[in-house]
Amino acid sequence: MRRIVGILTLALLPGALSAQPAGLTVDKDKKAVIIAAKVAPRKLADPKFEGKIYPVEVVACWAYPKGQKAHETVLTFDVKPSEIHKALESLGLKPGKPVYGDTEEKATGPELKLYVEATVDGDTRKTPIERTMLDPRTGKAIKNLKWIFTGSVMSKVAADKDEMAYGADLTGTLIAIFPVTNQTVIQTNLTMKEEKYLKIETNEKVLPKVGTDVKLIIEAAK
Repeated sequence: MRRIVGILTLALLPGALSAQPAGLTVDKDKKAVIIAAKVAPRKLADPKFEGKIYPVEVVACWAYPKGQKAHETVLTFDVKPSEIHKALESLGLKPGKPVYGDTEEKATGPELKLYVEATVDGDTRKTPIERTMLDPRTGKAIKNLKWIFTGSVMSKVAADKDEMAYGADLTGTLIAIFPVTNQTVIQTNLTMKEEKYLKIETNEKVLPKVGTDVKLIIEAAK
């Protein structure tokens, strides 16, 4: 019940239908949400990461240090995830339910399509997000992914407080590949069983160089 109330609150927030924040565009004709983003670094300079490169587990989150998953993401962005949630709802989509951890449950919600649009040397390309990620065992793009608008759980702002917030606004995570978090807006059909052996890497032949400005496009599946 607490999660349902939280989602209803998002839809009723003051300004929910007002002008979109910087970095976020809604194209209702194309049933698409466009987000300004950047290609994320695969290695962070903070000593606590010990110079390691971690497998990709999320597609988009806030940049380090705000983003909790910034060391294992493809893209970074600046918009509040709850604003993107509201933008998806404005297309007529209703969020389902995220899952978390090693569970038999599946994420539910309307299916989406995700793309990265980048302009390099005057050439603009719109690429399915799956093509930006590789299975290192095969060297090929990840296949058979379904992207699902789950919406986020509501979470405590602090352990010693009763105040609740949209969970993804606390973590900065927008799109999770595995159910490593339910404080996100979008999940896939993959489970933690796949996470144990599918150690995803970015495809440098498809993605522009780190720091390049790109657009993350989220479309309602036809």
